[in-house]
Amino acid sequence: MDFKPNKLITSDSVLFFDMDGTLVDTNYANFLSYREAVKLVRGKDFNIAYSPHQRFNRSFLKKTISNLIKTELELIVREKEKNYNSLLHETKLNNEIVEILHKYFNTNKTILVTNCRKERALATLNYHGLIDKFSNFFFRQFSDNGNRKINKFQNAILKLGISPNLVVLFENEEIEIINAKQAGIEIINPITI
Repeated sequence: MDFKPNKLITSDSVLFFDMDGTLVDTNYANFLSYREAVKLVRGKDFNIAYSPHQRFNRSFLKKTISNLIKTELELIVREKEKNYNSLLHETKLNNEIVEILHKYFNTNKTILVTNCRKERALATLNYHGLIDKFSNFFFRQFSDNGNRKINKFQNAILKLGISPNLVVLFENEEIEIINAKQAGIEIINPITI
């Protein structure tokens, strides 16, 4: 779809931006962070090739290392978080999306709505000089019982007290696009990302 800002983004529009994979490509830094953490915790490198189309996360780690015990996993995740900041230079901006953010942050509400942990998101945005481009931030949250992530879009809409009809969303993950539609958001990725 061709991006027509005058038709899709009005002065009332609220722009929601996801971070990982949408605003900033963090996959390679994330992968390297996990690789270093595994090496530190297990004392050896694990032999897996980087894939730009696969987000390396806890679930993927469990599948990759079959005999991984819970305490090792928790330690690897903690070390991964520590390593990440030293690898920020391996992250890359999605210039087309960042250009939209730069164009509208002074005239519209621009909201970061991400499942990223707060510390990592802020470090990434700070590294790329984007923190001051957002009027609000919504980071990873879990339900009260802590078992599942909540719909980040429903949460943001509720806490901001806005209509989902005002939201223009920039998101790259299919499951999150489904969640956005469930939250009533209709304008999703008005440009191809």
